Amino acid sequence: MPCERKPMRYGHSEGLTDVCFDDEGKCIVTCGSDGDVRIWESLDDDDPKSINVGEKAFSVALKNGKLITAVSNNTVQIHTFPEGDPDGILTRFTTNANHVTFNTSGSRVAVGSSDFLVKIVEVTDSSQQKTLRGHDAPVLSVAFDPSDEFIASSSCDGSVTVWSVESQAQVAQWKVLQKSSDVSNAKSLCRLAWQPRSGRLLAVPVDATVQLYDKNTWAQVSTLSDDLNTQVVNVVVWSPCGKFLAAGTIGGNLLIWDVEAKLCVERQKHEKGFTVCGMAWHPSGGRIAYTDTEGCLGLLDGVSSSSSTSSSTTPSTKATAAKETNDFDGLFDEDDDQMLDDGMSESRSPVKKALVEEEDDDDDLMPATGRARNRGTFLDDDNSQDAVLANLDKLPDDDGSSAILPAVVPAVSRPVYEGPMPTQPQRAFQPGSTPVHLMHRFMMWNSVGIVRGYNDDQDNAIDVEFHDTAIHHAMHLTNTLGHTMADLSQEAVLLACEGTDELASKIQCLHFSCWDTHKEWMVDLPKGEDVRALCLGQGWAAVATSTLMVRLFSIGGVQKEMFSLPGAVVCMAGHGEQLLIVYHRGTGFDGDQSLGVQLLQLGWKRKQAIHGEPLPLSQKSYLAWMGFTAEGTPCCIDSEGVVRMLNRTLGNTWTPVCNTRESCKSKSDHYWVVGIHESPQQLRCIPCKGSRYPPTLPRPAVAVLPFKLPYCQTATEKGQMEEQYWRSLLFRNHYDFLSSSGYEIDSEGQSQAEKEQQELLMKMFALSCKLEREFRCVELAEMMTHNVVTLAIRYASRSRRMALAQKLNELALEKANQLLEEDQEEEEPAYQSVGRNSGFNHVSRESSHMNGRQVDNGCVEEDDVEEEYTHEEEMDAEEPSETRKSCLNPFKKGGKSPERPSPKPVNKEGRVNPFKVSSAGKPSSSPAGQSRGTNVLDGMTMSNRKPVALGGTSKQGKAPVLKPLAPKAKSKTQATLLQMTTPKGSSKKLESQSETETVKLQAPTATPPVSGENTENRKPKTGFQLWLDENRKNILADNPDFEEMDIIKEGMGRFRTLTAEERLDWSEKAKSESDPKKRKREDGGEEDEQTERDEGGAKKKKPLDSSAKLSAFAFNKE
Repeated sequence: MPCERKPMRYGHSEGLTDVCFDDEGKCIVTCGSDGDVRIWESLDDDDPKSINVGEKAFSVALKNGKLITAVSNNTVQIHTFPEGDPDGILTRFTTNANHVTFNTSGSRVAVGSSDFLVKIVEVTDSSQQKTLRGHDAPVLSVAFDPSDEFIASSSCDGSVTVWSVESQAQVAQWKVLQKSSDVSNAKSLCRLAWQPRSGRLLAVPVDATVQLYDKNTWAQVSTLSDDLNTQVVNVVVWSPCGKFLAAGTIGGNLLIWDVEAKLCVERQKHEKGFTVCGMAWHPSGGRIAYTDTEGCLGLLDGVSSSSSTSSSTTPSTKATAAKETNDFDGLFDEDDDQMLDDGMSESRSPVKKALVEEEDDDDDLMPATGRARNRGTFLDDDNSQDAVLANLDKLPDDDGSSAILPAVVPAVSRPVYEGPMPTQPQRAFQPGSTPVHLMHRFMMWNSVGIVRGYNDDQDNAIDVEFHDTAIHHAMHLTNTLGHTMADLSQEAVLLACEGTDELASKIQCLHFSCWDTHKEWMVDLPKGEDVRALCLGQGWAAVATSTLMVRLFSIGGVQKEMFSLPGAVVCMAGHGEQLLIVYHRGTGFDGDQSLGVQLLQLGWKRKQAIHGEPLPLSQKSYLAWMGFTAEGTPCCIDSEGVVRMLNRTLGNTWTPVCNTRESCKSKSDHYWVVGIHESPQQLRCIPCKGSRYPPTLPRPAVAVLPFKLPYCQTATEKGQMEEQYWRSLLFRNHYDFLSSSGYEIDSEGQSQAEKEQQELLMKMFALSCKLEREFRCVELAEMMTHNVVTLAIRYASRSRRMALAQKLNELALEKANQLLEEDQEEEEPAYQSVGRNSGFNHVSRESSHMNGRQVDNGCVEEDDVEEEYTHEEEMDAEEPSETRKSCLNPFKKGGKSPERPSPKPVNKEGRVNPFKVSSAGKPSSSPAGQSRGTNVLDGMTMSNRKPVALGGTSKQGKAPVLKPLAPKAKSKTQATLLQMTTPKGSSKKLESQSETETVKLQAPTATPPVSGENTENRKPKTGFQLWLDENRKNILADNPDFEEMDIIKEGMGRFRTLTAEERLDWSEKAKSESDPKKRKREDGGEEDEQTERDEGGAKKKKPLDSSAKLSAFAFNKE
């Protein structure tokens, strides 16, 4: 049974469809979920007659000029055929009618509905009705037996029931189906079919098989199956002769069995693997029409010889065979690639035997499948055609007089291809356009404007409309050349048409941003080369042609580079200097497309960013849209509604960011994308009810869909925050790309996005702490910035999770070291430049000093402020591991707290030793830092962490700022520097206060000083100073406009809110850092020193718990 599968035709919107032939087989009638009934004169009919019967049509039946439809308004309607005039309502239900069918004579109609009822209605008198009750769920299908004695029905309750038409009683019932709550949830539509003529057998699709029941005994007599089919059978239909049974499955398989032989004689595959939900056999047996759940119509042609001949009750003659010879000539002259279809059609059933008659004619040799193989299957090609024809005459008749006899397997059999089937490559298209065959269509809809095309009897024109009329006014163009492709930018409109036998393919550009009078140019492509895709960029235009070429033009019409593509182009898109090209990189299989993508930079430095990598799409889908976001990130959308965005930070991979199907109310609804924005995160699209494309009139409204990454468990709080974090990170990547490309970026938006990410990380950290997932907390902290890790440590400490806090402390130290290394690599040892280039919006301590020096006069003149923040001043003094002491005074000016003045002059060289003593990489700041670059770099960690707002960098001279505090300079070198940067009036107070607090933190057992200078430069910090060092950035983050005095006041307020134990811990920590570095003072002040030493000793008696260890991070992290 050789047959040919014709290409599918789009007939209806996505959803349930049905199909039937008219009585003479001249027309194909289909219905679909768009509510239309279409009458096709043939599969190639480009303008089928359409009859609207309602919102949705579920089933259709036609006989004797009466067209019956089951409509979604719970009615069964009658229309005349072929006129399509309404002829009344046949019957009504309380819910949808699911299936309708005629009896053999066409006098009755059986209807099954979702209200569990089966009705039998007289066509001529709809008042004559019979209602069959007994099902416990919606009825799936109904079928009359040829004698009108019985009617069979299948239901979602899992049963197949046979009823007596006269008595309305159940005759037989089989529980063979899977139960379901509704037709939409049913595993199969279970379309039943009675054998024509005799009506002896009832075919019932059950899972992947078809069970046959005998009408005389109501017993199952046979099962039709195929070893290669594992898909559920959805619908079955008998051939007019009653010898063959065709079936369609939910996976798109089309099978034909020889019922007597129980052999699968034909096996075809839906070209896209969609579910087959409607089948009809042509009255003459020559063709099988079928429809799928996507609204498409297909046709199997070439089955006429087998079915019609086998239905003959008398043996065929040689004259009959000769008459049909021409039919087979066409089949055997097909291209060699027909073997792929034959591979799907050949029977792989267990019995592979030939039919042999007791004649000495070798022409009788034929496969047991009942279909002719290709020429390579037979040894003798000359006899192969006769073999097919002769064997058709020998198929069993209705009475079963012929039998299948054991026969010899053909001597040589060519192997049959059983692998995946190739997918038809999708055609080239313009993103943002609707199909070309529409009379009124969108030629382009993008973020700039809309290009509409009109091609009807009245007009053939193009309208260009701009979203922003400031760019250009609307234009009306006469489309005399028949342009079918267009693109629109803020500079020009690009149009193109395909060539004809007389005219070459043309490119036309309307450069409306041109400053001269010639705003239009046109180019003819070489003969035989047609435009397939085009796009516009900033100052350039690109055209892909049928010869696998890409031609570049300037926006003024100058021809530029040209290059070849590895495959046929699918689409192109442009944005700024970026050109995105999608092409076929190979042959796809099993419904998948094999596409490659190239991304080129056409700026001053031309390069290829993506080198033909595969473009990921959903399974069994095709590319529906390709383009750029408003910010310049490539995006693609497939036919399944999945939106993917290029992730440049992950090796140019594609990340799914949205699924528009999740927002659709029904399967037939779609969203047509017109633009994508990253900031704000918006997917701008047009909802299309019951179709894939919007109409041009009235102008469709644009909807905005949110983005949502398909992360797991997004219903939980953890999953939601994870999705929000990674989505924010992905949609922030364009800032880095634009910045590296030389574009200006929205720094405020970038900082806001970073802040949002860190807040989400902190929320996830807190959630993990509550769940006691401490290892997960550390993982989250690794993604945090250095500042946010500080908050995480505080949170862990207050939650009494000391082990976690210690881990985070170590992590903070690592981050601080990494920042230091990065800064050292990026900049020379110049304090100011390093501070400005640090990645955390903080100025270096050195630069803050330089700025702070200008505002230090009067900064410490308020006695109350000095007394209140003595702790803070001393903290800064000891900050960079005692080396920073001497250097800190000048540079600390805008950094942390007021510095302690010293009236004694000093020279620069006296500061070398303190820097060399610097340990643990602590920063040391000194005006003479340039002469000691190594030490300066060692001390840059601290300086890099200083907030920008400190030291009056932006508000110099406005408000008084407390100068950063440093230890009292005893040496001449130190005193000179201090005297240069600090008012004398305030230096006395600061000196006494600093000495007092410093001595207070010294341990009873002091380490012998190494030198006089080092002793002075290593004055210890107070606990408050350590605390403020750690929390300064948090205060600045909450109050970015604070001056130094405000920071200290706020810090003191927050420090006082700590418990006494926490404050003591900070003091203990400060003491532990100062012990190995204490030195005796060379100058006076022994009494104060002894007093503070006693107090420090008393404090030291309290044991140092683990929380005090956290303060070490506050120093080191800087």
